[in-house]
Amino acid sequence: MIVEQMTTPEFVDGLEKTRTVLLPIGATEEHGPHLPLGTDTFQARDVAWRLAELRPIFIAPAIPYGVCRSTSCHPGTITIRTATLKALVTDVVDALYGQGLRNFILLTGHAGGTHNAALIDAGEELLKAYDDIRVAVLTEYQLAAGEGRGLVETAGDSHAGEIETSRMLNSCPQWVRGTAPREFPSFPPGILVRNKTRYWPGGVWGDPGQASAEKGRRIEDLVVAALDRFVTTFENWQE
Repeated sequence: MIVEQMTTPEFVDGLEKTRTVLLPIGATEEHGPHLPLGTDTFQARDVAWRLAELRPIFIAPAIPYGVCRSTSCHPGTITIRTATLKALVTDVVDALYGQGLRNFILLTGHAGGTHNAALIDAGEELLKAYDDIRVAVLTEYQLAAGEGRGLVETAGDSHAGEIETSRMLNSCPQWVRGTAPREFPSFPPGILVRNKTRYWPGGVWGDPGQASAEKGRRIEDLVVAALDRFVTTFENWQE
């Protein structure tokens, strides 16, 4: 049940089937010279939409902005503050709660540590605010890396590398502009730097040259299946 595609009566009928909603959260940030700025958002949204084909679940409209600290100096990245992300997610969950939803899955396609910490903080505060809800925070990329570990050839592959390029070749090939050189960032341990592009010029973390559409299809299938299993566990969770 894709919320932005539903009518009001369809939403009401959906509440008779489930009180679970998944909120895809992405980012608008550089993904090397070959992938679109909306890669993280597209990946989270696409697996969520596929999940809705397997089971009754509400899929909220995707949030296309996130906290992008390491890529903030790269052209095209639009980053927001952690306080903004927390407030936005909290407001959306508050509104969905008011509409009758009770189980909330925050699925982020952006794997930044600061971004994810803000989502966990928002979730913890929501648990304190409502005593009749469940909240989960999942990093979609970690699901892809974990479920697809037998398919991935690049050790330490991450941002705009083998995994993400494969997935975009599968789901949105029209938006992939070739490939990019293998690269890993070289940020100094523990030191915060102003000019982040100096230590990560190409914006790739991994090896896009190892990507393929077939590999992307298999990884995405594994992610959707893992999400399906997770929702079953989540909906039956008892403290």
